[in-house]
Amino acid sequence: MTKTVKFWFDPACPFAWITSRWMKEVEQVRDVKVDFNVISLGVLNEGKDDPDDPETHKKWQGARTALAVRERHGAEKVSEFYTAAGTRIHNQGYGLDRYDEALTEALEEIGVEDASEIFEASKQDTYDDGLRESTKAALSLVGNDVGTPIIAIGDSAFFGPVMTRIARGEEAGAIWDGFDALVTFPYFYELKRARNSDLDFS
Repeated sequence: MTKTVKFWFDPACPFAWITSRWMKEVEQVRDVKVDFNVISLGVLNEGKDDPDDPETHKKWQGARTALAVRERHGAEKVSEFYTAAGTRIHNQGYGLDRYDEALTEALEEIGVEDASEIFEASKQDTYDDGLRESTKAALSLVGNDVGTPIIAIGDSAFFGPVMTRIARGEEAGAIWDGFDALVTFPYFYELKRARNSDLDFS
């Protein structure tokens, strides 16, 4: 029986990107289906970020775009969008400097007919109430002192796991097996250590 796993991401977050690629590997080796949902770094940092800083706007823009795709075209398309945008932002080095390009090219790649409308909406606050609701839904499962990614298995959810490399193939499956066991044990809460390796998106 296929297990549906909810995954909350913001396209700008490199840690969510690596974990999401691990989960895409898990889909290939375990009976798991990932349902991609949007959490907003803009919402998480609201009141802390400088509203005049261009990077603050970009934190909102990527999540707005992802939520618009999900609401207009469904879970499958937002998964495609995340892959297309994340590959450009993280693997191809577009980063936040070329964020507009990454988002517009990703929308074009997934072939949605309203790509230009979605991109224009990402510059406005049209989807901000939805972002707050989606972010609130994720945080209601894990508490407020977290970021992205968040993964929910049934009624149990955790921030992370945080990785600096993408596990592939059966190694990805084995890590999933352990993670699944921990998450679904109702008395497990935290596992953490200091990070001492750089991010690698390959």
